[in-house]
Amino acid sequence: MGESLESPSLRVSEVFYSLQGEASRMGLPSVFVRLTGCPLRCVWCDTGYAFTGGQSMPLATIFDRVSGYGVRQVCVTGGEPLAQKNCLLLLVSLCDAGYDVSLETSGALDIAEVDPRVSRIVDLKAPGSGESERNRWSNIPLLTPRDELKFVLTSRADYEWAKQTITGHRLDQRCPILFSPVQDALDPRDLAEWILADRLPVRFQLQLHKLLWGNIHGK
Repeated sequence: MGESLESPSLRVSEVFYSLQGEASRMGLPSVFVRLTGCPLRCVWCDTGYAFTGGQSMPLATIFDRVSGYGVRQVCVTGGEPLAQKNCLLLLVSLCDAGYDVSLETSGALDIAEVDPRVSRIVDLKAPGSGESERNRWSNIPLLTPRDELKFVLTSRADYEWAKQTITGHRLDQRCPILFSPVQDALDPRDLAEWILADRLPVRFQLQLHKLLWGNIHGK
């Protein structure tokens, strides 16, 4: 994909290579494209540095940066990547080139126009995030088995909310579901034991990259 003066652009916080730390692709060598900007302000957010700043980058340049790493897995994340309309064009171009593409999105924005070849990792906001009123429930019927729903939980109250949400919307019949504890807020062992006790049809996960490298940007 050659660069041209007419190439659309995106504001990018970073492009980096690491192991995927979450969801079903956990552990796979992946390229991450982190876009700048997010309309939400979750109290536990660990990527606040991506709210502002970044660098305006033509899609062609982003594509060249991704291809330079020589791996098939690409994750477009943020911030909130869908806050930039040209994110949709980036996703299409990556899919057209044969990459296995995932999108990490807050679930507050419409996912209907995302290329169907993309695996959409949708983060439903529990009350402890401070942003649960922003959940876009009209996204739920759009989910397919190729997508995944993530719940990031701070407390037992968040857990009970997530459990009721799964039941009320029959989410386990739509796509895989992920439960994650907020670091230093909810004991991972407690969450694991609640899931086991309730026999929930969810995948417990810890953020692999943080276990390996801590809170280091670009990892």
